[in-house]
Amino acid sequence: MADKPHQNLAIIGHVDHGKSTLVGRLLFETGSVPEHIIEQHREEAASKGKSGFEFAYVMDNLAEERERGVTIDIAHQRFDTDKYYFTIVDTPGHRDFVKNMITGASQADHAILVVAADDGVAPQTREHVFLARTLGIETLIIAVNKMDVVDYSEDTYKQVKEEVQQLLGQVRFDSDDARFIPISAFEGDNISEHSDNMSWFDGPTVLEALNNLPEPSPPTDAPLRIPIQDVYTISGIGTVPVGRVETGVVKKGDNVVFMPSDAGGEVKTIEMHHEEVGEAGPGDNIGFNVRGVGKDDIRRGDVCGPADDPPSVAKTFKAQIVVMQHPSVITAGYTPVIHAHTSQVACTFESIDQKLDPSSGEVAEENPDFIKAGDAAVVTLRPQKPLSIEPSSEIAELGSFAIRDMGQTIAAGKVLEVYE
Repeated sequence: MADKPHQNLAIIGHVDHGKSTLVGRLLFETGSVPEHIIEQHREEAASKGKSGFEFAYVMDNLAEERERGVTIDIAHQRFDTDKYYFTIVDTPGHRDFVKNMITGASQADHAILVVAADDGVAPQTREHVFLARTLGIETLIIAVNKMDVVDYSEDTYKQVKEEVQQLLGQVRFDSDDARFIPISAFEGDNISEHSDNMSWFDGPTVLEALNNLPEPSPPTDAPLRIPIQDVYTISGIGTVPVGRVETGVVKKGDNVVFMPSDAGGEVKTIEMHHEEVGEAGPGDNIGFNVRGVGKDDIRRGDVCGPADDPPSVAKTFKAQIVVMQHPSVITAGYTPVIHAHTSQVACTFESIDQKLDPSSGEVAEENPDFIKAGDAAVVTLRPQKPLSIEPSSEIAELGSFAIRDMGQTIAAGKVLEVYE
């Protein structure tokens, strides 16, 4: 199973730009979904008057999602290329699901940004690029989708590419790293084979670009940290917390503790992709059972770590943030919701310590009265209830967060220091 290096891939972009269709197409082209399943979905899609949704249906296999025609949960799916095996973290595009997007994108090593050729950069394209940048996505592949809709026009492709490059420049995403590929997920152009419809394009196909991604360096030297996504009760086993190992290694027999709940015990079993394993490392999505820990002892948002090196719990923390959007200004006393790894906690801005020049990172002003959209700043935040978070310099995977209020992402940031 682990004969190839593993990569977690997020698929991001604006709603209706074709993310689910691309995912379904990737799974189909790599043989991860058999032809007859696609055929089944095709008939079902047609019967609901949603012809053309068959690839999207591969991912959206929750009945409710089909009825609504939207992607809700983060579905994990795997597929293999010649070089890697990928777990797709399918990130929802709808506005009210940006919270999932934040906890989803933070689990990915790389991302494919899907931008529809007939629509260009849309509001969520901006938001997702910004989050990907802040949450440490290393490489971005940009798939300019729906080329079939614009008659495979090279001019339209160039226009969209320029728009996206401007956006990447604004958030200082290294756009040399960004590989642009014109595709049609629906028709299958430039996914696994070069398309005759776009002979003007001589770059890689999507699968080639995925094969060319750099290998993620596994952060095994950091202590074990597993943010908990869900807690299940499974008959015959008991309480099973589920999460992704961000750093370190967990083995059967280890003594672990969940913070801030402060429950702990010995790891009895670890399961991955429905198979029992002896240990798990960074990037592995696992379910595990801990002796003596019941369903009511722990919850989503807890972080599991070694009993002798427990995850830190912040009384207050200092962070560097960038404000993406806010209708007015942010001052001390403002209390939005912080989304960090799988946790969501209201936090109060205790003080705004420094305003930074966003282009250089130099201090522009000490103790400013307020900050507004477009500003970068160093702030001190006080969680309203215990929050397990780590300094970004020590455990980057648990050091980034998004700030949300009024149904939108206000700012994103990284933790500089934690005061326990």
